[in-house]
Amino acid sequence: MADGKLLFVSLAWIERHAVVPDGFRQGEPFTMLPWQLKVASSLYEVKATATVGQKSTAFTFRRAQVIMPQKSGKGPFAAAVVLLEAAGPTVFAGFAGGGETYRCSDYGCPCGWSYVYGAGEPMAVPQPTPLIQLLATSEDQVANVYRPLVAMIKHGHLSALMRPLEGFVRVGDEGRIDVVTSSAQSRLGNPITFAIMDETGTYTATNKMIKVAETMRRGLAGMSGRSMETTNAYDPSEYSTAQKTYEGQAEDVYRFFPQAPPTLSYRNKAERRRIHKAVYADCPHIDLDAIEAEAAELLESDPGQAERFFGNRIMAGHGAWIEAAHWLSRKSDREKPAPSAYKLMKVPIVLGFDGSDSDDWTGIRAETLEGFQFTPSYGPSNRPTVWDPSEWGGQVPRLEVDAAVSELFAKYDVKLMYCDPPYWETEVDTWAERYGERRVIRWHTRRVVQMHAAAERLKTDIVKRDSSFTHDGCPIAERHMFNARMAARPSDRYVLAKPEHRRKIDLAVVSVLTHEAACDAIAAGLLRRKPLYMSA
Repeated sequence: MADGKLLFVSLAWIERHAVVPDGFRQGEPFTMLPWQLKVASSLYEVKATATVGQKSTAFTFRRAQVIMPQKSGKGPFAAAVVLLEAAGPTVFAGFAGGGETYRCSDYGCPCGWSYVYGAGEPMAVPQPTPLIQLLATSEDQVANVYRPLVAMIKHGHLSALMRPLEGFVRVGDEGRIDVVTSSAQSRLGNPITFAIMDETGTYTATNKMIKVAETMRRGLAGMSGRSMETTNAYDPSEYSTAQKTYEGQAEDVYRFFPQAPPTLSYRNKAERRRIHKAVYADCPHIDLDAIEAEAAELLESDPGQAERFFGNRIMAGHGAWIEAAHWLSRKSDREKPAPSAYKLMKVPIVLGFDGSDSDDWTGIRAETLEGFQFTPSYGPSNRPTVWDPSEWGGQVPRLEVDAAVSELFAKYDVKLMYCDPPYWETEVDTWAERYGERRVIRWHTRRVVQMHAAAERLKTDIVKRDSSFTHDGCPIAERHMFNARMAARPSDRYVLAKPEHRRKIDLAVVSVLTHEAACDAIAAGLLRRKPLYMSA
């Protein structure tokens, strides 16, 4: 709240008008859980520079994402926010001088509630014509929000303003709350003022829901509307809408994703209990014994799903090469080794390289003798040594790659560089001639026996607790690690493969090559620091 002011009237309106939708307390006032209050406070934070007439741009956050475990209250919270956007004060109306009053009766609500603003507080009025959509993959899924929404209207104070009809809710004379699913998209693309996108972790290119969500957001943009995503932790191999949002760089997207320490093992019962306590900390209604029973049973058949649903962890499904928690637990905050122009001060490292021409990515990773793996940078702008051909006119910039290699050899003491030669035979030959055949090694990843052994070596050093392996948390390497699948080969071996064509794994292959080079360099006695008194 350092740079904005909370729209308290909106939060107060929710707790006055929303009710508990079901159970023994049905119809009682809806009191937000601690996590729900955190999200609502961020979603309704107004910029200190906001001016009357602004809609989405008056707020610090244009949209929000909530990643929470099963039964944490995502559906009822989303329903309460929809009620607010449909009939409550959500359109910025200036800052109060002090003493101004918001009265429900001014907007057709007979409940008699009013709110007196303090000096400097942001004020708001309801949307004149609220047009809201609830998006999910199926009618059963959208019911997570629609069912509590209808129950809140029926058992609360808003029946005079809203009428649930067949498949939608009428708000006033012209406003609407519509349901949109993958099989019912007739209203998709219409201008809307607000949207809830439920379980965005299931929106993938395969079921075409990514495009549906993008179309809906275009409809929001036309009305300066806002939105909120709710989902369980996603499968990183599917590259869903949830993953795209979470990994995106937009600063006006609020992301709420409570997680337990990644070093805790979900398969260990005692540590699993600690994970559940951490992710359900703001959910006092949850019986952790019941959660444990469901999680333990699901672990037997689908451990990845159990950890996503109840542990709130990003986990790949069956066939994933690396568990996300294992990779994340190896992230280090240490600084990348500093390059040097002086030979005696150069840090000894190894490099791994895998290249493509016009489709897959090209990358270089480095590793130190202490086992710290990182993506180096090059050039005056310190670009990372990762090249996506789509950013370079559809083809990897070979001169840029060569310049990066030259800079790395000049500024580090490169002991070994393992290169996968296909498509780059000429460049690899040039580097071998330039820096020496014993330093630049052609390492073909198509060799099943060797590649399987190298992948297993890195995987073991990521998983085992006494390993010294760490990494820099490179987001591209992380994504490619989570995408990588084990493709079976004879004799119980595997190679790394993509789950589908557009989900890249190139930096995962580079990491395997880099670690293999590091292990081989250590075995050969190459990764040893030189005493400072040695001659150059």
